[in-house]
Amino acid sequence: MCQPLNSVDGTLSLLNKLTFYAFPTKTSEFLHPKSSPYLGNKTAKRWRFRGVRSLSLQGGSEAADHVKSSNKFKTNCCDEGEMEPFPHVQTLRKFPREELVGKVVMVRFDITNLLREEEQDQSSQSVSSAVFTIKYLHEAGAKIILVSDWRKKTNSQLHDAETVADMISSVIQHRVVTIKCDYSAVLLKMELLKKADIFLLENLSEYKEEAANNSKFAELLSLGVDIFVNDSFSQSHKILASTVGIARFCSACIAGFHFEESLCQLKKVARTNKRPYVAIIGGGNLYDKAAAVHFLVSRCDGLVFVGMMSFQIMHALGLSVPSYLVEPGAYKAALDIIQIAHDRNIPILHPMDFWCMNEHLPEQMDIFPSHHILDGWLPVDLGPRSLDELNSLLVKCKKILWIGPVKFKFSGPCSDGASKLAQALNELRQRNCDITVVGNMACQAMVMESKSVLVNDMFENASVIWEFFKGRKLPGVMALDRVCSVNFTIYFLL
Repeated sequence: MCQPLNSVDGTLSLLNKLTFYAFPTKTSEFLHPKSSPYLGNKTAKRWRFRGVRSLSLQGGSEAADHVKSSNKFKTNCCDEGEMEPFPHVQTLRKFPREELVGKVVMVRFDITNLLREEEQDQSSQSVSSAVFTIKYLHEAGAKIILVSDWRKKTNSQLHDAETVADMISSVIQHRVVTIKCDYSAVLLKMELLKKADIFLLENLSEYKEEAANNSKFAELLSLGVDIFVNDSFSQSHKILASTVGIARFCSACIAGFHFEESLCQLKKVARTNKRPYVAIIGGGNLYDKAAAVHFLVSRCDGLVFVGMMSFQIMHALGLSVPSYLVEPGAYKAALDIIQIAHDRNIPILHPMDFWCMNEHLPEQMDIFPSHHILDGWLPVDLGPRSLDELNSLLVKCKKILWIGPVKFKFSGPCSDGASKLAQALNELRQRNCDITVVGNMACQAMVMESKSVLVNDMFENASVIWEFFKGRKLPGVMALDRVCSVNFTIYFLL
């Protein structure tokens, strides 16, 4: 039978006092592991927090001054010593400004960042840093060619390159001219560069050569370009012509302000400088992400599963799990994770109860214990007891990572569990808890619960982070390494 977490006296700030479980392994030893220096006398001890309110970024007048002098920017940027586990990446922040004058600079950017800037205010540093990369280059006297990819299915506003150029123009307050991307347009491109300062290349998602990292296409993109600036960190896990292949053909390949900040935030997630450090893991597909979860269980002081992976952990612990919730091939991976946690004397937690939907009457909902979901009922969200105890576990944490959605196989687009978790994390953020949120649904929940949340503490594209946690090198980062970028690019070019 499962053993409940030991409680301590204290008042929970957001949720009522209920119960969440730290489940045992098949031996009783796991029930009472050796004490952890970070979790107190009991591994599953309930935590509480104290701290000070964090400061939000203030705006600036000029791009260069804002980005270089901002205390928040300096705090989030890594110094050379901190970058040792990563390749040396050249950055726009340290690139000689005078060498930009009159140069043609191609900027690979994330269209999502600029569109968010149009929709929201400019208090978010990470969004602003994407804009400042462009403004900084323009003020330095460079000719700028912007390149990105977008899909009409995911954003109905993005009809064509002209529409996107108009949107970008409204954000950066400078005229943006569209240009074609084919051999016949090369000479025209050179002529157009004399008539304007900022250009937008047509949609790269329309070219199969982009995803294939075709060498000829990469060379075509680079024609007439002196310097390549990558400011699309969300694509750094992919091998694309516009992020990796192009590095071979440009005299300098550097990271933009947004890319640099994202890379530093990634390092920050990997560090264990603040403890207790707990990872809240949502989503599914444990088999594919096993190496990444191994990384987290080896560094964190506890793991809390809040998505489909929780059922794989329960299954490995010998608890009753409906067969349709068991992921094929994940059993051994779950056992390995449990064993690592056992060896490190840290807790692995998963929900005690779930909101479930009646399979035949979808409007009928009820709460069931996690190990006793009746036939005909489908889990759709975390139960109230799980949410309350989750909050009580987090209140003493100094560092929290939330990666993956609070979502189950039959969940709808909105989750009350995700909303309440976001509320709790926003409260903890105000009290000096270091919080990073990864994944589109998790980030959306945070933004909906607090307009003041800093986007530089969020990664919408979880794939980049999962790949990093798996121990794999990020091609988009490696291509900016001044030492190995040429050899790395040649290796991946077709």
